[in-house]
Amino acid sequence: MDLGIVGLPNVGKSTLFNAITAAGAAAENYPFCTIEPSTGVVSIPDERLRILKTHIATGEVIPAALRIVDIAGLVEGASRGEGLGNQFLAHIRQINAVIHVLRAFKDPNVVHVAGEADPLRDIDIVETELMVADLAMAESALEKARTRSRRNDKEAAVRARVLERCIEALSNDIPLRNISFGDPEEQKSVRGIGFLTAKPVLYLLNVDESDLKGESHSAQAVQRYAQERGGRCLCVCAQLEAELTDLDPDEREELAGAEGIYEPALHAVARSAFELLDLRTFFTTGDKEIHAWPVKAGTTAPEAAGKVHTDFQQGFIKAEVYHADELQTYKSEAAIRQAGRMRTEGKEYVIQDGDVCRFFFNV
Repeated sequence: MDLGIVGLPNVGKSTLFNAITAAGAAAENYPFCTIEPSTGVVSIPDERLRILKTHIATGEVIPAALRIVDIAGLVEGASRGEGLGNQFLAHIRQINAVIHVLRAFKDPNVVHVAGEADPLRDIDIVETELMVADLAMAESALEKARTRSRRNDKEAAVRARVLERCIEALSNDIPLRNISFGDPEEQKSVRGIGFLTAKPVLYLLNVDESDLKGESHSAQAVQRYAQERGGRCLCVCAQLEAELTDLDPDEREELAGAEGIYEPALHAVARSAFELLDLRTFFTTGDKEIHAWPVKAGTTAPEAAGKVHTDFQQGFIKAEVYHADELQTYKSEAAIRQAGRMRTEGKEYVIQDGDVCRFFFNV
């Protein structure tokens, strides 16, 4: 699961990236400090892994992971190649979801490429550039799809229909994540095109230490904007998070409590990313490892088995399933089985968040 941190230059993207990943990416006070994307892989905090490890003897615990990419700052005109425009847009195409960092703090020592900090204006700049790029791509692809559809290519006919709807939306300044495609074939087609504005977005407001709850006028405006468009918004002070990262655990906990920070940015971002991408986590257990596996909502038991090993999906017979929280009550898998709480599920079963699965297969 890849999340891309995007935004205008000097809004705190790299500082936030460093705080979340502790990867040590450059974070300086000048535009285009980041040119090539920095990448960090971070474990997703999950209390259920602690519960599983407490009651199941195992060799190691492998949590689900996020890959976070710090992408170079975008400027107005990126869709025409301004700044690092084409390079910036190409990097966004590679990610699953966007973390759009917005600057809501004031600091005369940190320049802002557009002058005063104005998060709503910054959203408009970035969204406009992405929509212009998507519109150009859609218009270019439409003629090819129409030509192929005239040769009785059914897949091309679906794509042409999808592209026509996309062009209409983009021409009316509507990002494609706000467009619903009910037909499964249309959904598959739009995913395959790789539109930038179809990717889900988490607006991450970089606030002052004095506004950690996002109560300022600009912070409230962004939260309303996200809510009205079905998006998500988090308030984080990237500089404070970076300072916390440099402390030992006891000092970090003490300062976080004094500043009113109830959870690290990584925890909040990971939780929001899971909700944004509509993911569920299931677990596998054994004497060698306990493993957390993120999957899309609606994933069936055979598909989940395929995440563990392709042979498991190909030869899937059944799955034994219980919920991770049940270990708190029964203390062991044997006790869960004895209490009749261990379920046997077949090929039609849809994985639920927190399922612990043992797959049976025959190849």
